[in-house]
Amino acid sequence: MPTLAGKTLFITGASRGIGLAIAKRAARDGANIVIAAKTTEPHPKLPGTIYTAAKEIEEAGGKALACVVDIRDENQVAAAVAKAVETFGGIDVLINNASAISLTPTTMTPMKRYDLMHSVNTRGTFVCSQACIPHLKKSSNPHILMNSPPLNMEERWFAPHVAYTMAKFGMSMCVLGMAGELRGDGIAVNAIWPRTVIATAAVQNLLGGDTTVAGSRLPEIVADAAYAILTKPSREFTGNFCIDEEILKKEGVTNFDKYQAVPGADLIPDFFL
Repeated sequence: MPTLAGKTLFITGASRGIGLAIAKRAARDGANIVIAAKTTEPHPKLPGTIYTAAKEIEEAGGKALACVVDIRDENQVAAAVAKAVETFGGIDVLINNASAISLTPTTMTPMKRYDLMHSVNTRGTFVCSQACIPHLKKSSNPHILMNSPPLNMEERWFAPHVAYTMAKFGMSMCVLGMAGELRGDGIAVNAIWPRTVIATAAVQNLLGGDTTVAGSRLPEIVADAAYAILTKPSREFTGNFCIDEEILKKEGVTNFDKYQAVPGADLIPDFFL
């Protein structure tokens, strides 16, 4: 059976939500998790810190290294990557999960927010990938996985929030380009995206509160799908824009009820699909 036992995963934004769920799923195999995130103190609307995440990861069976990292700063990223290699001996998987969101039209998007989304989503993904690639090349089954959507170039996905779509698609363009660039090195580069809205703090705060959460699935569905991707042979599965539900169906999952935030509620489709 494929496993992540003993593998080292460098996960951005792993202090909560989807990033933490992926970390805990890998930890169940006995993986090493590098938590690359900014949150060191509790936030009233964003539960979880890198330290509480580390505790949960270790309770799940893994080893955790909590690193204070703003992925907009390449020096902080380089230092965290170096610490990861020093602590665990290498890096096998990079999860580019960290993301910033603002669902605002052009005239209502402050340039500070525009810069944040592009610096975190597109640039941060590029920076972390660049820093990890030399170490991934030494792994026996290296993977880069982006939390980003298929490149669906339809007007309806741009018109309501041009800046956010550009920044998020920037991550997906990294998938398209890096998959080709790194294929010869045996490094898989793929994307994972949810079929439905996922119940995270961002959804709670930004996308309609309790009503939206009720129509959401739990982060564990993305984590299970990510696990299925990361345990595939890297030379055989790369350049794919994966949807969580479709990946799990191919793994034999037929009942998705356990993933619903509110059993029986009507599910809300996610963006870009």
